[in-house]
Amino acid sequence: MNWYLKVLKQYSDFSGRARRKEYWMFTLFLMIFAIGAMILDNLLGFTFDMQGQSLGYGYVYLLYVLFALVPGLAVSVRRLHDVGKSGWMVLIGLIPFIGGIWLLVLFVTDSEEGTNNWGPNPKSEENEIGSIGLE
Repeated sequence: MNWYLKVLKQYSDFSGRARRKEYWMFTLFLMIFAIGAMILDNLLGFTFDMQGQSLGYGYVYLLYVLFALVPGLAVSVRRLHDVGKSGWMVLIGLIPFIGGIWLLVLFVTDSEEGTNNWGPNPKSEENEIGSIGLE
């Protein structure tokens, strides 16, 4: 949960690097909260209807997605920086099928050793998770 909060605190920071753990823990909690928002929409009856059928999500889910859009994009760009790629590589995800697979490969790739164009390796910082919120 601390990794999720760290990403939210850096919601518009597109510079620097994000290690795999930061990206994937954010993604895990993003999915948990998105599913929770969909369940809440269904329980409260806020789901959108299309041609008489419920879509399964509604206003709560939509607000959560809008809330998480910029932090998710920022952590994705920082993750790409960590593997030595430009943040603009996130646009490769717009290519159907192949783009998503290529981004997945980049997101699971280990960090570049040492310092790269976007800063020092975040893995080399001692006890990084313990320093969250002290900045």
